[in-house]
Amino acid sequence: MRWMGAVAGLAVNALVTFSSESDVDLLYGFAVFGLCVMGGVYATDVLARPGPGQLRAADITRRRIRDYVPRGLTASLAVQAVVLLALVTVAAATATADATGRPGRALTATCSTGTYTHAPWPGPHYLGPALGGLAVGTVACVLLLHRVTTRSGDDALRRANARATVGAWGVLVTAPLFAVAVTTGQALLGVPCGGAMRTAAMVGLLVAAVISALSAGHCLGVLLLPQVYLKARS
Repeated sequence: MRWMGAVAGLAVNALVTFSSESDVDLLYGFAVFGLCVMGGVYATDVLARPGPGQLRAADITRRRIRDYVPRGLTASLAVQAVVLLALVTVAAATATADATGRPGRALTATCSTGTYTHAPWPGPHYLGPALGGLAVGTVACVLLLHRVTTRSGDDALRRANARATVGAWGVLVTAPLFAVAVTTGQALLGVPCGGAMRTAAMVGLLVAAVISALSAGHCLGVLLLPQVYLKARS
């Protein structure tokens, strides 16, 4: 069912256009894909739940979410979520109108050689799909993790579903972060001034893009093949 959620997410993105702007549409697509995968995890949990007629031993051990999620990956994703929030907020605050007069679509810099305007730029129009998707996905992730970890039944399946849930949330974090970092970096490349501050920003954006890309690939593996990662740990 996790695979069905992923397929459903891809199908929705193929059939539905969320914005006329391709970059914004892509950000909405990331959120939809992650939420659809979470729906697949939820369906897996529901279908695997023991029936009322099945006997099972009483379990009085209190199960905690932190005991089932991959701690290293979760901590890394939390840091990247903070970076995404900060990056989108700063970009929105510094955005200007583009050549066609659309507000918040470009970066304008005044140098000694003149004024330069570069687009696209992750302005306020990125706030909805990037941060909105992150907020909704985070709430859904926490609720789903609570359900998965407190359910009765097989502990191995519980761990696999918890990992898949974190992987789906990871897509909601890393994919937008990569897109925003790359878009911001491309615009800054066109600014001929800025000195050490511009250089430091470019290095930071490059690091964010590389880490988010690697994390996104890892999250896809975790959400689609969580059992493989569990076996590798054992």
